[in-house]
Amino acid sequence: MPADDPRRPTGNDTPSSPNPAALADSLQALQARYGERYRWRLLMSVMVGAIAALMSSTVVNVAIPELSHHFTLGQDQAQWVTSGFMAASVVAMLTTPWMLARCGFRRTYQLCMLALLLGGIVGGMATHYPVVLAARIAEGIAAGIVQPIPAIIILRAFAPHEQGRASGLFGMGVVLAPALGPSLGGVLVESLGWRSVFFMVVPFGLLAIALARRYVPVTAPGGVIPRRDLALDRWGVLLACAATLTLLTGLVSLHAGPPLQAALLLAASAAALAGFVAWQRRRQRLGNPAALLSLDVFGQRHFAAGSLVALIYGAALFGSTYLIPLYLQMGLGLSAAHVGTLLLPAGLALAGTIAVVGRLADRQPPHRLVQWGLALLTLSFVAFVVVDGHTPLAWLVALVMLGRVGLGFVLPSLNLGALRGLPAAHLPAGSSAINVLRMLGGSVGVSLCGVVLQWRLSAHGAAAAGAPGPRLAAFAETFGLLAAFCALACWHARALRPTAPHR
Repeated sequence: MPADDPRRPTGNDTPSSPNPAALADSLQALQARYGERYRWRLLMSVMVGAIAALMSSTVVNVAIPELSHHFTLGQDQAQWVTSGFMAASVVAMLTTPWMLARCGFRRTYQLCMLALLLGGIVGGMATHYPVVLAARIAEGIAAGIVQPIPAIIILRAFAPHEQGRASGLFGMGVVLAPALGPSLGGVLVESLGWRSVFFMVVPFGLLAIALARRYVPVTAPGGVIPRRDLALDRWGVLLACAATLTLLTGLVSLHAGPPLQAALLLAASAAALAGFVAWQRRRQRLGNPAALLSLDVFGQRHFAAGSLVALIYGAALFGSTYLIPLYLQMGLGLSAAHVGTLLLPAGLALAGTIAVVGRLADRQPPHRLVQWGLALLTLSFVAFVVVDGHTPLAWLVALVMLGRVGLGFVLPSLNLGALRGLPAAHLPAGSSAINVLRMLGGSVGVSLCGVVLQWRLSAHGAAAAGAPGPRLAAFAETFGLLAAFCALACWHARALRPTAPHR
């Protein structure tokens, strides 16, 4: 690798431990072994792990109606299969910098893939709903730790002029398998039952473990040897758990519980969040290297703006991923296999858009791409508000595709716009924080969609199976909530605009 190659480890990547090249699988040794193409092989390895994590997140949605029937669950209970996964991911993402520093890239990846495998197998074999929920939480923890890692690798292993292309390739690969997942999942649910979708993560998890053993370095970020003596911030984790769980439970209680209970839970969530922020500030002030969240990254304007957009956009993204399959099944009465087939073109459109936009991101300001994408996503949700039960299925497929094209503009651009201005030493904390906020927004979005949908179904008297009109009205009002979320994110994306002319 030439001395002036921008991918060559910089001063921030200088190992702090003596003679790290003695490790056969250190970052430096792997670069020397595989040469110029190593960075692409490393990206492919983490892509497979991310596919496994995202597939476990989204493919279960198509099985929710049958799972609800099997365990006799209400909508507010069934949505915990998705929101419980994301709540666990939110808290787990905070531990990613600690896991990487303590265990290194390879060990972290392999442990997470093992947890995904076990979660999928246990969830598929469970005979009680609490066991299913526990398996989903285990999968959520693993997926949460894994998801911030690819952004760190892209921004450190690739030159600035390659980062958009790498993000596009990564994004295309990551969304293509989950795009195919609902189609295959729908067929599996129809032929083998809801349990079968839990096992879909197994082959991806096994492949990810094998690739990690070959291409992912054992070193921690910065090329240093992992520090096994680095303690976890347990109080920070407890406060983050308390804030997330009381928030989601409080949102559900807005409809399913007494108003006082909901108010107390939401107040407890605000208090736990304030305690978490105060605790992290104290640890940083004392110079503790094991703080879960580096609050310094929010002092950078682009990162702060990107974080706010990620929070709002996450609510719309995951809310729609949860709501659209339910709309097609509960609202229009389509089978799970039919729904999977209808969602396939949208997934392919998303993958193709990301591939194109990834290259555009090397030449266009990220804020412009983010705003275009959010505008298209808003338009698709508004269209779902006004369609009715007589709308041809082809038009519905086109509307879903329009929204997924919008997602394709946002996904490779938002991280680049938010993280590019951060110092290299802050990239792990920044990537972790922005993914935490997106997943937190997603958890809130799924919970709100479940609560609002159940509320509006009750308000319209749509509990009876023979009342398609009221059911569709309830779904339309819930899509209106998602449209409002996206419009708000589009407005705030203006702050991602660079302060100097884009080069």
